[in-house]
Amino acid sequence: MWRAAGAALRTPGAPRQLRRGLPTPSRSSQKAATLVVTPKAGLADELLDIKAEGLRPGERVTLRASAASHRGRLFRSLAHFEADARGGLDLARDPALGGDFEGVEPMGLLWSLTPAGSGGPCLGRMPRGVLKNPLKVEVTVHRAPQQPEGPLGPALASARVQRWFSSPELSRVRLQTGRVRGSFLLPPGDGPFPGLIDMFGDGGLNESRASLLACRGFAALALPFFGYEDLPPIMKDLNLDYFEEAAKFVQSHPKVKGPNIGVIGSGKGAELALSMASFLPNIAAVVSINGCISNTATSLTCGGLILPGLPFNLDKISATNSRAYDIKEALEDPLDPAYRESRIPLEKASAHFLFIVGEDDRHWKSSVYADIAVHHLTEHGKTNFTLLSYPNAGHRIDPPYSPFFSAALDPVLGVPVLGGGQLKAHAVAQIESWKKILEFLHLHLG
Repeated sequence: MWRAAGAALRTPGAPRQLRRGLPTPSRSSQKAATLVVTPKAGLADELLDIKAEGLRPGERVTLRASAASHRGRLFRSLAHFEADARGGLDLARDPALGGDFEGVEPMGLLWSLTPAGSGGPCLGRMPRGVLKNPLKVEVTVHRAPQQPEGPLGPALASARVQRWFSSPELSRVRLQTGRVRGSFLLPPGDGPFPGLIDMFGDGGLNESRASLLACRGFAALALPFFGYEDLPPIMKDLNLDYFEEAAKFVQSHPKVKGPNIGVIGSGKGAELALSMASFLPNIAAVVSINGCISNTATSLTCGGLILPGLPFNLDKISATNSRAYDIKEALEDPLDPAYRESRIPLEKASAHFLFIVGEDDRHWKSSVYADIAVHHLTEHGKTNFTLLSYPNAGHRIDPPYSPFFSAALDPVLGVPVLGGGQLKAHAVAQIESWKKILEFLHLHLG
């Protein structure tokens, strides 16, 4: 399956092996250190097995991971370890003694990747060309520095791996059907597959999550609604007709198990997913990741009804030392009677809801909004919901082992804003929620 990816790792100019040892004079009587990371090429939500051999018994070493984003931004992480009595190290067994994480964390080097250097706030987006460009990660092992913050010496061994957001077997259709734009991803085979629509709120086309979902058996439409091809360059007044047309495309596709489909969304995408379930037929499952229970920022026309955009109060935006803005208090209160018409009528939906929230979301009060949604549904006699709330997790809850972004460019305000979250807690939210998302979608879409 990954033969082509493995061949790419052996291109001219690249190391011909994923295990390399650098002997030193003090090691002349022992074998060179080796570092093995497997699989060499695999899906971005899969576990890695990271092991080192040929170290001195009980030797203190530092493992570092480095990766470059599609924009060329460098990400790094590191942790300190102690080799066992045989000079071996296994991250699935041996605890990290410090660095970016502590304890037994087999994937700690991946989920603790953060932007390196002194650049500005990093855009919180996953790679766009996911079918062609994997996240390339290099892991190196070094002797532990004498001082906690001291520089690392030469690598004793290194290994390179590719983390793909797709697989060679997926088919991708660039969608230009009517007004709808996007990317439709299908698993191999004749199907029929459970169908779903995936949306983010930061503009453009983001296929990362949709393609991983397609790898897990779903026919997934990555659906942009501004900032892509001939769609409006900025988010402005929206019409549910666009999203209904997208839903009908998925529902009627010969390889989709219809008519019921699911919708998954983050931020503004989550809010639109809730609106689709409330106004459109055959939406059977909705995953809302840190969304609001009101239509925000711009109006949404739903047939003869218009939901005004719940506005932001710019006076409640504050600057921070990190050159990003804190906007958590800026969105007006959805329970304020003055903004009642912005509320999404969730009680009309027959879909099952999975609300996922990060309790340290600094983009807006997603925990409060999810609690309001659950209370509102309960008041209307509904039990068609599950709420997953993660302490100290931030706004952008991506698929597991994704790099951590502390800030992102807000498409409405046009400035970098804080996303919130603490590194390990946010990683836990991404890992655990992904399992729940797959279970939820398989359960309610078959």
